[in-house]
Amino acid sequence: MEPNAVRVKKLSKTFGDFIAVDHISFAVKRGEIFGFLGPNGAGKSTTIRMLCGIIAPSSGSGQVAGLDIFTHPEQIKQSIGYMSQKFSLYLDMTPLENIRFYLGIYNVAARLWPERTRWVLETTRLNPVRDRLTRELPPGWRQRLALGCALLHRPKILFLDEPTSGVDPITRRHFWEFIQQLAGQGVTVFVTTHYMEEARHCNRVILINAGKIVAGGSPAEIIAGLFPDRPTADLNDAFIKLVGAP
Repeated sequence: MEPNAVRVKKLSKTFGDFIAVDHISFAVKRGEIFGFLGPNGAGKSTTIRMLCGIIAPSSGSGQVAGLDIFTHPEQIKQSIGYMSQKFSLYLDMTPLENIRFYLGIYNVAARLWPERTRWVLETTRLNPVRDRLTRELPPGWRQRLALGCALLHRPKILFLDEPTSGVDPITRRHFWEFIQQLAGQGVTVFVTTHYMEEARHCNRVILINAGKIVAGGSPAEIIAGLFPDRPTADLNDAFIKLVGAP
C-alpha cells in the first residue's frame, strides 16, 4: 500500500502572469496531522483546492488517495472530506436538512442515513438545535456542522482550509481535540492555517510564502533549526523570520 495519503512533485498554479504556487513538492503520510502554514496570500488555499480536485494545476504532478489530481478530480472529491475556508453549507436550511443534503451529495447508501445523521449530530453536539435555521447558529457551531458534513461518508483523508478562522479560543480548542481523535482513528488530516499556535497539534508542518516552501519538518525541528541557541523560541518566531514579517 502507498504509505503516503498525498504526494505532489513540482506542483504549480498560475493565473495569467501571477504565480500562486511555485513548483512545490511534499508528501503527507497516512494517519498524520499535517499542517500547511503561511500568511494570507501565500498559496495555501490554492494548493488545497488543487489537491481536492476543485481547480486544475498548471504543471507538476500529484496524487491524493492514490488518484491523479490531473486526471481524476471527480473521483478525488468523492474520496475525501473537504471543509472550505468560506462557510459552504446552506444558511436557510436546518442542520438536519444540511446533513441529509450532503448524505445525498456523497452518495451514502440510504440504509446508513439514520446512523450517520445521529453520529454527526452527536459528534458536533448540535442535536438540540437540529431544527433551527443554520443562519441562527453562532459561527463556531456552523463550523462544527461543516466539519460534520465533511465526514458523513467516512473519508480517510480530510482537508481543512482555515477551519478555525473567526471562532473563539474555546471552540478552537474543542475543534482540535476532535481533529486529534480523528487522527487517532487513522484519518489523515491536512489543515491550512495562519495561526502558529495551532501548529503544535500537527505531526509535521510546511511553511509556504509567496508560493514557495520555505521550511518543513516537525514544529520542534523547525524551531531548533532556526534558533539553536534560543530555547524559548516558538513557531511565531520562526514564522516571522522565514516570511520576513516586521
